[in-house]
Amino acid sequence: MSNETRTRVVILGGGFGGIYAALRLEKALARGVPLEVTLVNRENFFLFTPMLHEVGASDLDMTHIVNPIRALVRRVHFMEAEVAAIDLEARQVVISHGGDAHRHELEYDHLVIALGAITNFYHLPGVEEHALTMKSLGDAIALRNRLIECLEEADPECCRVKVPLLTFVVAGGGFAGVETVAAVNDFVREALRFYPHLTEAQLRVVLVHDGPVILPELGVRLGTYAQRKLTERKVEIRVNTKIAGMSAAGVTLGDGTMIPAKTLVWTAGTTPNPLLGTLPCPKERGRVVANASLEVPGWSGVWALGDCAVIPDPHTGKPYPPTAQHALRQGWVLAENILAAIGGGQKRAFVFKTIGLLAAIGKRTGVAQILGVNFSGFVAWWLWRTIYLSKLPRLEKKVRVALDWLLDLVFSKDLVKFHTRHAPTMSRAETEAPSLEPVGSPR
Repeated sequence: MSNETRTRVVILGGGFGGIYAALRLEKALARGVPLEVTLVNRENFFLFTPMLHEVGASDLDMTHIVNPIRALVRRVHFMEAEVAAIDLEARQVVISHGGDAHRHELEYDHLVIALGAITNFYHLPGVEEHALTMKSLGDAIALRNRLIECLEEADPECCRVKVPLLTFVVAGGGFAGVETVAAVNDFVREALRFYPHLTEAQLRVVLVHDGPVILPELGVRLGTYAQRKLTERKVEIRVNTKIAGMSAAGVTLGDGTMIPAKTLVWTAGTTPNPLLGTLPCPKERGRVVANASLEVPGWSGVWALGDCAVIPDPHTGKPYPPTAQHALRQGWVLAENILAAIGGGQKRAFVFKTIGLLAAIGKRTGVAQILGVNFSGFVAWWLWRTIYLSKLPRLEKKVRVALDWLLDLVFSKDLVKFHTRHAPTMSRAETEAPSLEPVGSPR
């Protein structure tokens, strides 16, 4: 069947929503449904974000929580590119890619907007310039490098200013912040045995949260439990406190307190992809408004899901929360609704109740709420690992992560910094070439 007779579907974004929509359409392509599906993502892999903090703390190899998109979808056409513009009236998307950032125009019959969210620093002075984030694989690697860099710089006896190097601040008491601070705390304390001039008393790990209790999504009981466990592990928790700014001197809190620290990890806010602001469709706080069938009202063939969409929850009357478990199921429903729209079938509403919420808080301890039942301690940690391992795409990656976790029980955490610097080089005249005899070889 010629391409002219195929329905063109363009998916923007390779997060949970976009990938799972593509996976469902991949099955339709295997059945011979006349589709031409294109997935556009700025990276050529799908990142399993629930395990991101474990890469930052050297619990997992960085390549084990990512799947090449081309290995996940074979019939869907993939393009590694940036989305430059979306023209809903012309039914066209402009993308740029390659070393010269040249542009392509993709025409569509159905457009899936799954562009997610980006970090929001709320214009706090110095925070964007100095803070680290935890949204991408590069962020996790940068955090790991920073932790090791600080330990390496602070260890020599000639270091006279150790306090800022050995103080680590995490902003945000939600899932990302709590799991990050727990992983950072475990990592730096376990690494100390390799640094003979550093002591545990010199370490300071601080979690700053603007609410009365961390992990508010899990309720007061589990949040209080998590606070107690982290405090027992010497994490300093500052509740009802906000970050006011950051400078080379350290982190400033809302009450005027200055924490001398070189490292601030920001997990305290996100904002919709700014590209959405250019769209003429209805929006709410920057997110695209979609109906129960995940369609954008007033724009035929335009769909939205995930963090960048406002989708009504009939049970609460509020929008569905921006979580992975919602986004991936929205991807399934959206793909089926596109197929229904093409075939003249009945589209269905997205209806889903949160199955569970889980957080790992370090030292083989966790907190979880599954089907309304609370779990804490080792059982919750075991549930965290079991459930997320089962959700990780592809058997190969499941095996690699399971092996990493097994080896972590036996061996210490890796203290290698990952850099992309080239080895030193130089150019010199051939007549000036030194002897090819290896340095240190016997004469």
